[in-house]
Amino acid sequence: MQAFKKVDLESWPRREHYRYYTEALKVEFNMTAPVDVQNLLRFCHAHGCKFYAAAIYCVTKALSRIENFRMFKNADNELCVWDKIVPNFTFFHPDDCTFSDCWTDFSEDFPTFYNAITADMETYKDVKGIKPNQPANFYCVSCTPWTAFTGCGSRVADGQPAYFPIVVMGKYEKCGEKVNMPVNITIAHAVADGYHAGLFFRYLQEELDALH
Repeated sequence: MQAFKKVDLESWPRREHYRYYTEALKVEFNMTAPVDVQNLLRFCHAHGCKFYAAAIYCVTKALSRIENFRMFKNADNELCVWDKIVPNFTFFHPDDCTFSDCWTDFSEDFPTFYNAITADMETYKDVKGIKPNQPANFYCVSCTPWTAFTGCGSRVADGQPAYFPIVVMGKYEKCGEKVNMPVNITIAHAVADGYHAGLFFRYLQEELDALH
């Protein structure tokens, strides 16, 4: 059972922004920035870990530290915050160049989460389509390792902005003393601003550097 709390809009500092971006200008925004994955690569090589699974762990930890990226509307249209979020990730099928979705429950204990997500990756690697019973407290994360992009975004025409984060990672490349990987985050402007996106990139770099 997913736990959450309701946001007290009367005391929330962003209440006017929230109302504006839900009533007058229903937009979402996205931001792309490079992160240095040199330490993550060292960690994965030293411990025999899969880069994608370890990166998803770092992304989920970073997002979890920011309340604005755990927000959603309940059945009564009230703004709420999940206690935790779950990564819904994609994986590629080389045989037909399609992808599938899968989700794994999150644990801040790296070995616990890593073992769970790699087990799911192995179980569903040949299963085409969407894994059933997706939890309500999911966010989307994927990787396009073929392209070191400088921008990325997606929209649903005439649709509602997504309150859950959409994170896309790209191809990492050597850049001077760093190994940079582009990361893009998309979110409804109703729940987050550029400040929160910047905070995500700062926290993500901290999580990437923290694995040892």
